[in-house]
Amino acid sequence: MRKLLVLALVGLAAQLVDGALGMAYGLTSSTLLLFAGVAPAAASASVHLAEIGTTLAAGVSHWRFGNVDWKVVGRIALPGAIGAFAGATFLSSISTEAAAPWMAAILFTLGAYLLVRFSRPLRANRAAGRLRSRFLAPLGLVAGFVDATGGGGWGPVATPALLVSGRMEPRKVIGSVDTSEFVVAGAASIGFLIGLGSEGFLLPTVAALLVGGLIAAPIAAWLVRIVPAQLLGAVIGGVIVLTNARTLLSAGGVGGSVPVVVYALLGAAWLVAVGLAVRALRRARRARATVDVALTSAAPAEAALASASPAGAASASASPAEAGEPAQSGESVEPADAAKPGLAPEPVATAETADAAESRKLAAAVEG
Repeated sequence: MRKLLVLALVGLAAQLVDGALGMAYGLTSSTLLLFAGVAPAAASASVHLAEIGTTLAAGVSHWRFGNVDWKVVGRIALPGAIGAFAGATFLSSISTEAAAPWMAAILFTLGAYLLVRFSRPLRANRAAGRLRSRFLAPLGLVAGFVDATGGGGWGPVATPALLVSGRMEPRKVIGSVDTSEFVVAGAASIGFLIGLGSEGFLLPTVAALLVGGLIAAPIAAWLVRIVPAQLLGAVIGGVIVLTNARTLLSAGGVGGSVPVVVYALLGAAWLVAVGLAVRALRRARRARATVDVALTSAAPAEAALASASPAGAASASASPAEAGEPAQSGESVEPADAAKPGLAPEPVATAETADAAESRKLAAAVEG
């Protein structure tokens, strides 16, 4: 009973991290199961079966908070399912140990890039356009295969690649990756069921991980919405760097005090990057506050100008009778030329409208 309670807490923590950062549920859970002596195939099968429930809950929660881009989900989920099914069915005969250092090196590089990117003021990559299927399909195929064969990897592969592209908000990257993982986990579970049979799944472990994940899913979806993108990107970069640094050091056979020094340096760099991200975030918020004040002060002046314009036009278009001149017989009283059809009054340029225009330009510059 105590073991199941611990597994439930692990599932809760893993889903909280995965839902907020877009990765690490499978990696965290599989690592614990392997440490407990579970066979790699059985560990990956059990984790993926639990992920069917946790990713469904996470996907619904992210959708309710507006964190999902359904076009991206549709283009990455199907290739990911194909890759996961292939990885699951061949896990018992295919070893990923040789490919692990290379994959870790790629992820380490992507994580370092994210640290640099999000430690500076964000600029939207508007010229890049939307993500295309020719990018999303191979990404989903590779991420799905790595996820099934390694017991986790859908988030660590897909999330950094989408973040580095700069074409999606970090919260939508995380929400879309988590939502599409439901399809990937289902395909991997079918593959494991064919390759291992029902005895390959540790049902008590699956239940414990599932309960913890279901509790954490809505909390994580809410957390990713309120955490600023600047800070979230820096945190994700640090997690990727530190996670894959361990794999690289283990593959290189580095021992002694060297790993401790490496972790300390990477941790210090992570703290510096987060500090820079916080500073950039504060500057952006101060700039937006300045813009809001400028727009608020310009609004009353524009309203006064709009209410004064009809009165001025009415006085300018007074009829001859109002001016003290009698109208000739047979003639109808007509307003001045400014009120005749086809003739519009000339716009009046004021300092207030110019200030408002400048404020809007400043707001657009701050936002992207």
